[in-house]
Amino acid sequence: MMRIEEIDRLLAGRYTERDYPALGYQMRSWQKERPLEGMTILDATPIFRNTLLKYRALLLGGARLTVGVSDMLPNDAVLVQELERLGMPMFRAEQVHAAQGAAEEGLFDVVLDCAGAFSACQARSGYVELTRSGAKAYRDSGKRVFMADDGRIKQIETCLGTGESFFRAMRQLGYSDWKNRKLVVFGSGKVGTGLILQGIRQGAWVSVVTDPATLDARVRRGVVHAVDYRDAREVAALLDGAYAVVTATGVRNALEGRVPAERLIASDTLLANMGVEDEYGPSIPAERVLQHKSPLNFILDEPTHLKYIDATMALHNAGALWLSRHREAQGLILPPDEVERELLEVTRREGIIDEELALLFL
Repeated sequence: MMRIEEIDRLLAGRYTERDYPALGYQMRSWQKERPLEGMTILDATPIFRNTLLKYRALLLGGARLTVGVSDMLPNDAVLVQELERLGMPMFRAEQVHAAQGAAEEGLFDVVLDCAGAFSACQARSGYVELTRSGAKAYRDSGKRVFMADDGRIKQIETCLGTGESFFRAMRQLGYSDWKNRKLVVFGSGKVGTGLILQGIRQGAWVSVVTDPATLDARVRRGVVHAVDYRDAREVAALLDGAYAVVTATGVRNALEGRVPAERLIASDTLLANMGVEDEYGPSIPAERVLQHKSPLNFILDEPTHLKYIDATMALHNAGALWLSRHREAQGLILPPDEVERELLEVTRREGIIDEELALLFL
């Protein structure tokens, strides 16, 4: 088993405690109480350097931790190898199906899942799902699932963090000047809203293709031009002269048949995707989209800054404890208000994003 001291060595000098107030609070309280003592937990959070702080909290809480690795989830391959070398137990998604007939293999108390990659695992107490895309894997499963994505806290990551990381990734690729340039965002959910808000802050002329009835009030106040995704003529006109297009619908093949593919391919418009799925569809080849349609922020050493994902990772962890203490709850479970409120309060009090949280009304 990997020791906490080895995690500390890998993190040395990288963060201050103000970067992770919620996880820091969790570590301090769990180290004293050891509420996860002996609990077997599979954690499938994408493996990057800041994820190590999430592991640290679980280990201090007494969990017997196994890290889940899946080809469908982005990971830092070098870090995965280092963790294996240091003795971190690993469980790969392809083992799930091989283990279906085994009594203990692939059996955990709680699965902290992402994108439903480990929904086929056995979990005695239940599952905690990190993403909206993963909800599909559990919707009709009849399993006990704490839906971390459905709470207020996830907005910090998706609206503030993912939006910021898109522009940070574009800057890394050499595209840093957005002043008065036309940016078209497909989708106005949490990720889309974050892209729009950050685009406005960058000085871009931002338009969104969405269902106008679902448009967030924060976006409307930004005087964003919105086009109904069902109006092919309006969508085509909007794309003319666009500097960049970014997809954030959460729907596979969302643009297929809804955009003039040949015209878009032949244009100089930068194309990017911020969803887990291929949202462009087969009519637009992967080589025409930055990073071959992979979520653009995963080219970064830190795809989402720790300060934006800290509370989300703490909530994901907290779901494991909540499930173990509330066995009466069944089906898909929204994050309880008292759990989120506690983590939000410590984020405001001890973190460095208090002013930005005002954008989200959190």
